[in-house]
Amino acid sequence: MQSSTSLNEPGAESRRCETTGLSVCLGAQRFIKLNAVSAVVFLLLGGIAAILLALTRWQAIHLLPVDWFYRILTFHGLNMLIFWILFFEVAVLYFACTIPLNCKLFSKKVAWVSFAMMLVGAIMVDVIIMMGKADVMMTSYLPLLAHPVFYLGIILVAVGTLIGVYNYFATLYIAKRDKTYEGSVPLVTFGATAAAIIAVVTLLHGAIVMIPTFTFSMGWTPEPDPMWYRMIWWGLGHQSQQVNVCAMVAIWYLVAYLTTGAKPVNEAVCRTAFALYVLFINLASAHHLLVDPGVGAGWKIWNTSYAMYLAVLASMIHGFTLPASVEIAMREKGYVKGLFGWVTSAPWSNPAFSGVALSVLIFGFIGGITGVTLGTQQINIIAHNTLRITGHFHATVVGGTSLAFMALTYYVIPLIFRRDFIWRKLARLQPWMFAIGILFVSLGMSFAGSMGVARRSWDIESAGIYGPAAHLKLGIMGIGAILAFTGLLLFAVLCVGTLLFGQKTNGRAMADWGVAQPLGNAKPGSLIHDHWAMKGTVALTFVFLACFAVYYFANWKALADVWPVR
Repeated sequence: MQSSTSLNEPGAESRRCETTGLSVCLGAQRFIKLNAVSAVVFLLLGGIAAILLALTRWQAIHLLPVDWFYRILTFHGLNMLIFWILFFEVAVLYFACTIPLNCKLFSKKVAWVSFAMMLVGAIMVDVIIMMGKADVMMTSYLPLLAHPVFYLGIILVAVGTLIGVYNYFATLYIAKRDKTYEGSVPLVTFGATAAAIIAVVTLLHGAIVMIPTFTFSMGWTPEPDPMWYRMIWWGLGHQSQQVNVCAMVAIWYLVAYLTTGAKPVNEAVCRTAFALYVLFINLASAHHLLVDPGVGAGWKIWNTSYAMYLAVLASMIHGFTLPASVEIAMREKGYVKGLFGWVTSAPWSNPAFSGVALSVLIFGFIGGITGVTLGTQQINIIAHNTLRITGHFHATVVGGTSLAFMALTYYVIPLIFRRDFIWRKLARLQPWMFAIGILFVSLGMSFAGSMGVARRSWDIESAGIYGPAAHLKLGIMGIGAILAFTGLLLFAVLCVGTLLFGQKTNGRAMADWGVAQPLGNAKPGSLIHDHWAMKGTVALTFVFLACFAVYYFANWKALADVWPVR
């Protein structure tokens, strides 16, 4: 890769980052910008839809009429769960295969094709939804049928993303061939590779299910079997969120290193955990099929009782090694006082660190515990079509993935766009505002769902079966949505404002958000084999296990009340 310190030098393909010293491929930089900016736009669109939906489910306000509720629900799901996530993940892939590996992007032409297809497809989907021709929700289950443009747009997004993933793997090949790095690929690149592998399987499911549905909507082929559609669709719908998990965890490790200098306690174990994701995370899709008569009982029991927990094991490994790595790094810097002195002394003023820390807590304690519980067949049968499911995935996808992506942005914009963030005090507040709001949303939904409140339902008043407690929980959800939307809006304003008005770095190091500084005579590596150096993490692990046990067995108590033993 040709390297140059001057952007004005003819033929220069890279520049040197003044702060990190990393070589930034100018070709990759352009497409990181395009995909990241597009992602934030779709995040904002999906967020606007989210607050409208929350204020409709909050029965005291009940904002939208029934037809617009399902229209906006479709719009929200596609923009938040598909477009925002996929555009940002392509930006992450281009970052992970070039900058850490000191390699140029394989093909700018391929990147243009990928971006153009994704953008045109996403716009087609959004326009046709707002025209009222695709009120089928994100799952678009047959025999509900949308306009052909809806399916064609999703196909374009899926194929465009696959082309971007191809560009990623081709760049990895070039880096390996030209030996632009030494040893194994960095952990962030390894995690991104796991995400890319799962993305290929996921997007192929999308093509398999959407192409015949598109041809059916055009009148060219017979209607696909609805049970077949449902099973294959969840290979797209849920596995796409597992791409998020790999990308999210890779970002956790990257930001932890940037903010505290934390290195994985055992990198081989971390890489093994990513491999478990590749092999078994697709099985998590089963929890959407446990109430489906099209799948056999033996397969359901094998999946939920055994196979899925190999993927859960991977998350447990990351959930331990990440805070353990941070704890060791902080104690080596001299923060050894007490069990949690390393926590209170962490660089909380850095929005990237606070965003990742809150992402880990919400994903693990709320999303992880509820997800494993809902993946149990007997509990799933009574909970699947309630708000408990949406409470779970708002904790994982929004409180986990989206918050981690936001946290990374506080480094990506100064690195790629070479501008310092505006309104830094508000930027430090933003992750907390968004995280607390999503926490209220998730808990409100989960507890309302435990009282039987259905998901995807416009009105619960007419049923007359829900008491004041259910309405209170929906109110908590609504208040949390207002707070989370305010945090999302602030994030968008900070990003756009920085791009337009942020101070240019002009060859100087970017302003520092704050990193953990050494105290006294720090000795790097001195505690790496000291098990007591991780005592705070061990204590947090027992707290997590206690919370899991209480929630899990509370669900079995509720199940016993529904199905009493005779």
